[in-house]
Amino acid sequence: MDLYQYIFKRKSFHLFRDLKTKEEYSKLYKIDDNELQNIKETFYSLKPLNKAIKVKIEIVTNEYTNCNRGQEFCILFYSEKKENYLQNIGYLGEQLDLYLVSKNIGALWFGIGKTTLLENDGLAFVTMMAIGKVPEDSFRKDMFKSKRKELSEIYDGNKYSELINILRFAPSSCNTQPWFIKEENNKLIIYRYRKEGKRGIMPKDKVIYQNLIDIGIFLCFLDIIFDHNSVDYKINLYKDDEFETNEYVKEADVCF
Repeated sequence: MDLYQYIFKRKSFHLFRDLKTKEEYSKLYKIDDNELQNIKETFYSLKPLNKAIKVKIEIVTNEYTNCNRGQEFCILFYSEKKENYLQNIGYLGEQLDLYLVSKNIGALWFGIGKTTLLENDGLAFVTMMAIGKVPEDSFRKDMFKSKRKELSEIYDGNKYSELINILRFAPSSCNTQPWFIKEENNKLIIYRYRKEGKRGIMPKDKVIYQNLIDIGIFLCFLDIIFDHNSVDYKINLYKDDEFETNEYVKEADVCF
């Protein structure tokens, strides 16, 4: 499935119930059982960053989480805790996010979410995504009106400016956009950029954790955009974890 077109439509639905009154919403828009099964099947067909990391999802009703955004369900993401597992979940989850757009299902990465289901077949809970059926016209009409850092703030280079101008609209926790790209010796070096302190509603000790998931989301967008534009490249990941506290951390090389 070509997910490129859905990059321009996707948005984060922070309050599903704002679309309609609660009563109207529940009557008009509902994810059915077939759609739930298709979400699961689609997830397990997605390309991971690292296929050696075991992952799993569960789609649960709201009583199993602390999410209260008017969603119908929450998708819980589970993983083995291996090198770059957070980036891997971000990469997989963002593909699923874009797939959901194609089915008129809105989504919200809910990084502060908690669940009572902390383990699944020996895999640890990583993060969650709230989902709900939405009217087709609820998605973005003009992505370029979204609030993002300017191209010059995230990119030191010029050869791939047109593609990275789209890439900069990748979603991130509290819109932190924790990435910087440097063009050097026929490759792009992807850094995770970190400021000290709390970010929005994220506790200080969760910022790096969430930003590693964000890097996976960013790499997902990069793959989709570069593949769509027939760019021949290879991504080499570096080891990184939630305990790395430098201001700039090298996450990946994109080699051409």
